[in-house]
Amino acid sequence: MNRKNTPAQLQGTASGSSFYAGMRVLPKAEREAMYAIYAFCRAVDDIADDQHGDRSDRAGQLDAWRADIASLYAGGPPGRAALVAEAVHRFGLLKVDFDAVIDGMAMDVAGDIRWPPAAELDLYCDRVASAVGRLSVRVFGMDEAPGRALAYHLGRALQLTNILRDIDEDAGIGRVYLPLEGLTGAGIALTTPAEVTADPRIDAVARAMAAEADGHYVQARAILARRPHGHLLAPRLMATAYGKVLARMKAVGWQAPRHRVRVSKLGLVWTALRLSLAR
Repeated sequence: MNRKNTPAQLQGTASGSSFYAGMRVLPKAEREAMYAIYAFCRAVDDIADDQHGDRSDRAGQLDAWRADIASLYAGGPPGRAALVAEAVHRFGLLKVDFDAVIDGMAMDVAGDIRWPPAAELDLYCDRVASAVGRLSVRVFGMDEAPGRALAYHLGRALQLTNILRDIDEDAGIGRVYLPLEGLTGAGIALTTPAEVTADPRIDAVARAMAAEADGHYVQARAILARRPHGHLLAPRLMATAYGKVLARMKAVGWQAPRHRVRVSKLGLVWTALRLSLAR
C-alpha cells in the first residue's frame, strides 16, 4: 500500500463524511476497505467539483485515475489506485464499477449539469451512487442478486436525497440536477440556475423527485427486511438516516428561502445503536 494511504489516514479522510457512522459498524477488514473506497470517491469528486481548475486539466486528472485503475487490474504499477488495491484483492471489487464512478464525475467535468433529461439523470445517479453501492455490497459480503438490487435502489435513493438537499449549493456553482421534464412540466423557464431554483413552482418538482426517492427507499428496505447474507447494519443505517432527512425536507418543502437539512452525527450514533440492538 502507498505509504501515504495508511488505514489511519484513510479513516481520517472518511471521518468527515455522513457515511462514517455506517462504515464504523463494520468489522476491521471491511471497515478499512470502505474507508479506501470512500477515499477514492472523495478524490475523484474533488476533481469534478474543482471550480478553479481548467476543464481539460480536470478531465486529464480523471483519465489518469482511469489509467491507474486499469494498471491495477492488469497487474501493473497501480499509482494512486494503490489506495484501493487491498480492497480490490480481498473483496473482488470490479473494475467496471470504479470506471463507472469516474464516468459519473466526468459528466460534471464535461459541462455543468443543468436540468438533465430523466434518463440522463438516472445514468448519473447510477454512476456516482449505485456504482459505489455495487462496490460496497461486495465488501458487505452480500450475494450477487440482492446486493446489486440493494445498490440500485439505495444508491438512487441516497443520491436523489442529496440532490434535493443541495439545490442551492449546486445552483451556486452553476448546476441544477432537477429533471428537465419536471421543470418544463411545471412551467418553469430554463433561464439561469439562480432563477430556476428561486421559482416557487420548484416545490412541486422537488416533491415529485422525493416521491421517486421514497420508492427506492421502500425497495431497499424490503431487500434488507428479507435479511440476505452479509453485513447489513451499514446499509440499514444509511437507509434509516437519509430517509429521515428526506422526511424532514418534505415537511418544510422546497420553496425559497431554503435551509439545508443536515445529517445529525449524534443521531447516526443513536440510530446505529438502536439498529444493532434490534438485529
